[in-house]
Amino acid sequence: MRMQYSLVIPAHNEADNLPPLLAEIAALPPFRRPAEIILVDDASEDETAAVMAGLVAANPRLRLLRLPRRSGQSAAMLAGARAARSPWVATIDADGENDPADLPPMIELAIASGADLVGGLRRERKSSGSKQLASHIANGLRRRVLKDGCSDSACGLKLVRRDLLLRLPSFNGMHRFLPALVQIAGGHTRFIGVNDRPRRHGRSNYDNLGRAARGLIDMAGVLWLKRRGLAAAVAAAEEAARIEEPRIRAGRHS
Repeated sequence: MRMQYSLVIPAHNEADNLPPLLAEIAALPPFRRPAEIILVDDASEDETAAVMAGLVAANPRLRLLRLPRRSGQSAAMLAGARAARSPWVATIDADGENDPADLPPMIELAIASGADLVGGLRRERKSSGSKQLASHIANGLRRRVLKDGCSDSACGLKLVRRDLLLRLPSFNGMHRFLPALVQIAGGHTRFIGVNDRPRRHGRSNYDNLGRAARGLIDMAGVLWLKRRGLAAAVAAAEEAARIEEPRIRAGRHS
């Protein structure tokens, strides 16, 4: 069984990391390569826009979106997902820390399990000790509070049904809570171990303290959604509307 998926790569100041990452993606097995690759430039201040334009000119499967002002990874991810033409969307970080070779196993798991989202769990982290500690604390707290069963929600490698992703509540930072949001919406999630690699060039766009503070606020909002069940109610209403609409049309013509 072949899965059609679009690969979305949000990027901010990643000019040096994009060419080697795209070369790795091009080397994936033919039937597990993305149908299209959507590069989303989140108002970069370096040569990222020019590098992206050159890559797109050389590869017809590449598409380029540019956000007019810095909007964050979640906004860039959603912009790519809205533009995607495939029923599934995969995401990968532009810094090269995620390994594209992990995409085929994620696809196989989605097909075999019927999951709506497959998330990566980074093994043998290569980031600094302080970053690993902050991530460990944040993931542990989030898992206990939201009970999403995910030990690494911030991993950039994810594969999710596009229609479900676009129904989720959107906010700055939502990309770190996708497993919980998918579950709240009634979807099924699975997780798989993936490689973690050191950043090749440049520096991280996040600071540990600022991300932790924002994450606590976001987590409180996601917990509120879970307790209220709003996302699940919206998903149920949309499904009911899709079922009812053909019946209404049939009634008009009977």
